[in-house]
Amino acid sequence: MDTFALIMVLTAAILHASWNALVKSGGDPWFRMGVIMGAGSLWALLFTPFVAVPEAGIWPLLLLSAGVHQIYFCGLCLGYRIGDLSQIYPIQRGIAPVLVAIGAYLFMGERLSPQGIAGVALICLAILSLAAHSSTQPTNRTALLFALFTGTNIAIYSVVDGMAARLTTDIFSYIIWLFVISGIPFSILAVVRARRQGWPQIKRHISIGMLGSACASAAYGLVIWAMSLAPVTYVSALRETSVIAAALIGSRLMGEPFGGRRILAAGTVAIGVVVLHTSGAV
Repeated sequence: MDTFALIMVLTAAILHASWNALVKSGGDPWFRMGVIMGAGSLWALLFTPFVAVPEAGIWPLLLLSAGVHQIYFCGLCLGYRIGDLSQIYPIQRGIAPVLVAIGAYLFMGERLSPQGIAGVALICLAILSLAAHSSTQPTNRTALLFALFTGTNIAIYSVVDGMAARLTTDIFSYIIWLFVISGIPFSILAVVRARRQGWPQIKRHISIGMLGSACASAAYGLVIWAMSLAPVTYVSALRETSVIAAALIGSRLMGEPFGGRRILAAGTVAIGVVVLHTSGAV
């Protein structure tokens, strides 16, 4: 795998874990995520004068991705309302690379080397192992279904954006316009839901959300860019190392435990990253 793409995706994983930690750190996840997405649209809008409008053939993929993102946002918030974050998050992120591999093969003709398949498998198993042992309580079945549903949507928009990244003649134009469009509907929904909250609470969400939007926009922008340079399945698997980054952030900043199983999972992810870095598509 290209070293530049590897660095981009691992940086994106850290940024992704950071904005998820901001969403998790308190308050209404719907409104906080709505602020993050809405602010991301505003930031992106500032860059539209400096990029071209996407070509006509790219718009169906762009609109499809934006639509799937709305479903993903809702599934994420609903899952976090009724389930244990430390279990739900690894499940939805852990199954996505497997589904991306299937989608990339079916719709993009992407084939992986045996070494690449091994790397993806190592990363997925390590991530899913965190869900199995991160709580003393059994996983709520409804929350588990939401996690699987959300992971499926992650895979769908990843494959769609991977296709667009390969087809577009201006990857930065696609990234900017996707951010402009995808953040608006959910942010409007979040604002409507938050009307009953007091201004001090809303103000706190806005200040944190603005920081989160910078992390979220940079994180997924780097991922889409990397998809234009490397196999989509590899990018997806590396992106989900954000689960390990989130565990590290939680242990250092939120007082969460980082026991032997998480250390083992982190080590396994590291091995998987090395395996992917030295492999290639066929």
